[in-house]
Amino acid sequence: MQRRFFLKAAALAPAAIAHTASGQTQRDWSGQQPVRYPDPDVIALDERFRKYAIGSAAIQRLWTGARWAEGPAWSAAGRYLVWSDIPNNRQMRWLEEDGHTSAFRTPSEYSNGNTFDFEGRQISCQHGLRRVVRYEHDGSVTVIAEKWQGKPLNSPNDVVVHPDGAVWFTDPPYGILGNYEGFQAKAELKEAVYRVDPKTGKMEKVSDELDKPNGLCFSPDYKKLYICDSGSPRDIQVFDVADGQTLRAKRQFTNMTMAGKGAGLADGIRADADGNIWAGAGWAGAGYDGVHAFSPAGERIGMILLPEICANLCFGGARRNRLFMAASQSLYALYVGTRGAHVT
Repeated sequence: MQRRFFLKAAALAPAAIAHTASGQTQRDWSGQQPVRYPDPDVIALDERFRKYAIGSAAIQRLWTGARWAEGPAWSAAGRYLVWSDIPNNRQMRWLEEDGHTSAFRTPSEYSNGNTFDFEGRQISCQHGLRRVVRYEHDGSVTVIAEKWQGKPLNSPNDVVVHPDGAVWFTDPPYGILGNYEGFQAKAELKEAVYRVDPKTGKMEKVSDELDKPNGLCFSPDYKKLYICDSGSPRDIQVFDVADGQTLRAKRQFTNMTMAGKGAGLADGIRADADGNIWAGAGWAGAGYDGVHAFSPAGERIGMILLPEICANLCFGGARRNRLFMAASQSLYALYVGTRGAHVT
């Protein structure tokens, strides 16, 4: 039976991809002409993905109008999603109650990645001021990181929190390469990943082994850290987290090359409760761009195809079983048969 499924999946996957490549421009993303179930753009490449692909759930476009959508994060207390529209120098907010969408912070200092800590405070990476900040409940702003050994950071990109309160973030140069997503400047530091201690505020470089460290996430038990390398070789690396503070044993988790589609890249990633890794993927065209789901062993088991490049994603909603996808100009969502592993 399993062999028959693999043969069927192998036969259906190209058809589904062809459908997407030829039909996505005709799909009505306004919701006026609902898609027939099961959604043809939610593709199981492996039997293990079937339980995550809900047959009576479809991809929805919740909003469009960004220039480059990034950094979605779910506020459980506020029941809203916040994300960055980097070139427009603003953060947007989508309310679960009625789907209302509006500008949340303008200017946002060209913010990129966002998350919420275990106290419900938003943490953001700011390209414009080249720093990581936390928005306090009283409205004040706390600077978490802005320099390393006296030199300004490049442009903090994505951020996660550890149960011990530490803030981990990546620092590639994307926000200083030009004047579109920040302000053009010369990089003074090698690209790296940092940890900021919650008690002392001391910042430590935990790795500078990746070419362009980008999105990052912990495994459900926080014993591993996954990091996208959007430089060379365009893959996802995984480290062991020793004593909750240091990284060891770097190795490749998965290569983003896909047979017949070439080498795209993974940008933002999240782990689900089962240890699967969901990656915002793109830059390889129709039939590739969207979300790729990988097993804990790094095998690609499923895809959510979108008509735009997906930069980042997060799990949200009351049960953390709704996948929100920030994709180029739009925000998409899909209910899935799993839950996010972490607070956002």
